[in-house]
Amino acid sequence: MAKADIGLIGLAVMGENLVLNMESKGFTVAVFNRTVEKVDKFVQGRAKDKNISGTHSIEELADALERPRKVMLMVKAGPPVDAFIEKLLPHLDPGALIIDGGNSFFKDTIRRNKGLADKGILYIGTGVSGGEEGALKGASIMPGGQPEAYKMVEPIFTKIAVQVDGDPCCTYIGADGAGHYVKMVHNGIEYGDMQLISEAYYIMKYVLGMDETEMHQVFNTWNQGDLNSYLIQITADILAKTDHETGKPLTEIILDKAKQKGTG
Repeated sequence: MAKADIGLIGLAVMGENLVLNMESKGFTVAVFNRTVEKVDKFVQGRAKDKNISGTHSIEELADALERPRKVMLMVKAGPPVDAFIEKLLPHLDPGALIIDGGNSFFKDTIRRNKGLADKGILYIGTGVSGGEEGALKGASIMPGGQPEAYKMVEPIFTKIAVQVDGDPCCTYIGADGAGHYVKMVHNGIEYGDMQLISEAYYIMKYVLGMDETEMHQVFNTWNQGDLNSYLIQITADILAKTDHETGKPLTEIILDKAKQKGTG
């Protein structure tokens, strides 16, 4: 069997969708997950009859890759990234590339980049924005690391990135932690926008006494002009949704609470 162009570890929804995106652009992908049952479920389900091979160990994953090997990590930020790097190292030759596509703290990425460079391993910290749909259909990608490391993965990243006016939303950001730093700033701006939207909603609902239909119309109008954006669009969309069981606006059923998963 031909060797895979790239390997990916971590088959949560983002990881799965990135793999399917890569395969749809003509790349062969080998996958691994700590819970190997997920590998089998993916290969026999969404990845069936595609150029995606499942592996049941780090060693098997490394053996499935063409050299120089390229492995992308889509695992939870923090200790899990370091743990998988340690597991990968015995199976990688100098010149291999590890890519962290999670929301790692940029100072951790700087540390990992330096530590791996001392061992002859290239390392890219990559911000990936666009959520599950972006991972599948086209994301905004922010890679930081050695320029030669980016060159190794550029053909893949520029094809799986969302295309705007014929240009991919992907470019080399800079050295070591630059990609994850930009993703952190990106997330901060996004959360500021979300806070603005929630405050506008609060004023409309509790000060102006507007109902969901009226608020939907306002947000929809805003989305046709200078405020056009994904966040304004999905706010308008959700305000138009009705809960099937109660007949109430869906926003009345959802709790006013949000969990933090560390992306800030």
